[in-house]
Amino acid sequence: MSSLFAVNTITKAGVDMDRNQMLEIGKIVNTHGLRGEVKVTPWTDTPDVYEGLSNVYCQKKNDLIKLEIKSVKYQKSNLIVKFKQIDNVDDALTYKNTVLLALREDLGELEDGEYYIQDILGLKVITDEGEELGTVTDVLTLPANDVYVVKTKDLKECLLPVIDDVILNVDLEEKVVTVHMLEGLLDV
Repeated sequence: MSSLFAVNTITKAGVDMDRNQMLEIGKIVNTHGLRGEVKVTPWTDTPDVYEGLSNVYCQKKNDLIKLEIKSVKYQKSNLIVKFKQIDNVDDALTYKNTVLLALREDLGELEDGEYYIQDILGLKVITDEGEELGTVTDVLTLPANDVYVVKTKDLKECLLPVIDDVILNVDLEEKVVTVHMLEGLLDV
């Protein structure tokens, strides 16, 4: 099982969008060169998703701005992206530290067992014995596997590795994650 993309919402934008229509997919962290290219840190398991997008959105103040992607290049763990609307380094600087968003429908279908982090957050966690454990409050993306951070009923945190032996079922419609508690998982 793997989770894709980070989470957040559009607060107030010039465009009427349901918060579940958009997902954060990265952040502009710097400029690159003098022609308006920007360095983007992708927040996705598959950075090549940018190649399939014709545009992305960013929120600057209260405006949702649509940026058309002209080109994408890879540079170590970052991307160098050229947007049609950004022509020079001065314009690019105004986008530094801006979060990029994409419409769900533009991102394509997920494989079985893959979920958007935004969809996992807030799900109720129950054990395979029927005991309510708590709520998913965060998803950590680690090299070996993702980890669900669960706030238990007694307000402690429990870390659940996203592996088949622990995460038995994710039901987005019922908003429930069913887990098997291996020995030691609740030792906080």
